[in-house]
Amino acid sequence: MAVMQYREALNLAMTEEMERDDRVFLMGEEVAEYNGAYKVSQGMLDRFGDRRIIDTPISENGFAGIGIGAAMVGLRPIVEFMTFSFSYVAFDQLVNNAANMRYMSGGQFSVPIVFRGNSGIAGNLGATHSHRPEALYAHFPGLKVMMPSTPSDAKGMLKAAIRDDDPVIFIEHENLLGDKGEVSEDPDFVVPIGKADVKREGSDVTIITYSRSVITSLKAAEKLEEEGISAEVLDMRTIRPLDLDAILNSVTKTHRAIIVEENWPYCGIGAGVADRIYRAAFDELDAPIQRVTAKDAPLPYNRRLELDMLPSVERVVEAVNQVLYR
Repeated sequence: MAVMQYREALNLAMTEEMERDDRVFLMGEEVAEYNGAYKVSQGMLDRFGDRRIIDTPISENGFAGIGIGAAMVGLRPIVEFMTFSFSYVAFDQLVNNAANMRYMSGGQFSVPIVFRGNSGIAGNLGATHSHRPEALYAHFPGLKVMMPSTPSDAKGMLKAAIRDDDPVIFIEHENLLGDKGEVSEDPDFVVPIGKADVKREGSDVTIITYSRSVITSLKAAEKLEEEGISAEVLDMRTIRPLDLDAILNSVTKTHRAIIVEENWPYCGIGAGVADRIYRAAFDELDAPIQRVTAKDAPLPYNRRLELDMLPSVERVVEAVNQVLYR
């Protein structure tokens, strides 16, 4: 094990997979000469050369389409969006071509491609750079959606995404890039797609969450422990396909659930998860499920207003108290 940052774990995952499989390559804006806008591809141009680490023009629709075509003829591209808010420029390529190609071709073509990059509310970047697109992409059959919360998961999940034969939307949270943690140096360390993880065991309530909201939820669980409440924190890790068994196992144990996400409330991830729990385990619940989300408005630049928009430790604690009728 080695201690490294989240961004370094992503770099290690791509490096190991490019060494293992010469069909893997990386393309995107500033990934080569500049070493990545967020330094995730630091040193990779020197290591693999400009045929495998490729700078692109500011043309998301164009290089996403090139990546899909390359995947259809046997390569395994990693396409980096500097921020996932920019992926909307390539929206047609992702949801009409990448997502549908296997189905529409009757299985003649697979599209083994990873679309990865930053998203989330990173601090004073305003409305156009702070989208949380996971609910949007998880809506489309044919796309898998992954969002790691720790450096270890960042490495293991990205390796699984690169090895998968179908398109994967891999969303990293900008505010996690500098987080440090222990990461396996085993080149075969892989976190399977569709496998949730209990980040903290508990018995009184289940907090279901993902990405940076895992960190908020763990802090809330520590505060709740001071009040004598045992909260279990379940990291979904993969948004689609959903690890419903892990969610139901936890809810069946605690009989209470809240869902925490930075997404907007309307048609958010939590709405879909709550629906699945109600249909599969209604009789196990001792209280209605509570959701803690971002507020339903575009993100402001103002720092204090931005913080007011986000799920906070205090809002998570309040939601837990509601399901416990305290």
